[in-house]
Formats: sequence, C-alpha cells, structure tokens
Amino acid sequence: MTEDAPAPRRRGRPSRRAAAEGPDSRTRILEAARTEFAQRGYDKTSVRGIARAAGVDAALVHHYFGTKDEVFAAAVELSFEPALVIPTVLGGPPEGLGERLARYFLSVWENPATRAPLLAILRSALTHEAAAKVLRGFVLRRLLERIAAELDVPDATFRAELAASHMIGIAMLRYVIRAEPLASADSEEIVAMVAPTLQRYLGGEG
Repeated sequence: MTEDAPAPRRRGRPSRRAAAEGPDSRTRILEAARTEFAQRGYDKTSVRGIARAAGVDAALVHHYFGTKDEVFAAAVELSFEPALVIPTVLGGPPEGLGERLARYFLSVWENPATRAPLLAILRSALTHEAAAKVLRGFVLRRLLERIAAELDVPDATFRAELAASHMIGIAMLRYVIRAEPLASADSEEIVAMVAPTLQRYLGGEG
C-alpha cells in the first residue's frame, strides 16, 4: 500500500509503486468509493475515507479521479456502464427502443450488486446539489441525450429529460419510498406499462 512507502512524495502524485499497481489500485478505489457512498451517503463520504477503505493513499485517489465529485461520477458510471448501454438499447428495431430502455433500467435496479449504490446516489442527489449535478450530468448527458441524438429526434434534450423524470420517478417510488403496489409489481409488468411512454419520448413518436 502506498502509505507504507518511506520516501515523501508531492501531494496529488502517486509513488512509483502505486503507479506500477495502476489498474488494480484504480479498481480497488472505485469499488471502495461505491461502497462508501452506498453506506455513508455523499455528505459523509470523504476522499480520505475512500482511500482508507481501498488500502491506498489519498493522493492516489486524487491522481486517478481528482475531486470527490469526480469519484462520485465514476461510481455512478460503474453501476450503469454506459459504454454497454448505448449499443444494447439502440441495437434493435427502432419501435422496440422504449421496451429495451425500460428493461435495462429496471435490470440495473433489480440487481442487488448495483441497487445499494444507486439508492445512495439517488438519496444523495435529493439533498446535495453536487450529487444532483453529477446524476443529471450522467443520466441526461451521457446516457439519454446520446440515445436521443443517435435517433436524430427533435428537442433531444427535452425528450431525454422527460424520459429521465419518468424512470427516476419509478425508481423513487419502487425502491426508495416502496409504494405499493408498484414496489411489489413484477418488473416485466412495469416494462410493458412504461415502454410505450419512453418510446414516445425518445423515439419521436406521438
């Protein structure tokens, strides 16, 4: 671990040993960050705490991710894996876009491995502007706007925001507030009900 290195080093730069451990260290940091945000929320999570949980020096966290906001954004991205989302959602007939998007979104929330950090992210966004900004930037700019842009629909940003409001609203009621009967409904039933609306938003129909 970098904190065992005897030689001093300048702030914000990793030791040679840390650099050699690059990918493994970065992965540990990211996993630790996701866990810390899930357990403590945005406000109570610190870069120092993330570093301690990952077994590295705080300077290494800054080296890979910069600020706490940037670590938070990376934790959001880890849960959604946007590089895989776009081909998955767009890789099919245009008329099935809403169904594919709804099914993917719910599958992420239904997975216990990603649900806990996403719950923390959503709760943090409700009470902390920095967390809300990260969530907006990721869900809208990097995910839904990219999908809308690929489909070349008018008012892509507005349509993306409508789709985001619909899906985040479902997540709030189903997983945070746990309102019935939505909380206990079968996910495929939700997909069937929601898909036509998402299709209108992002597919340019209606």
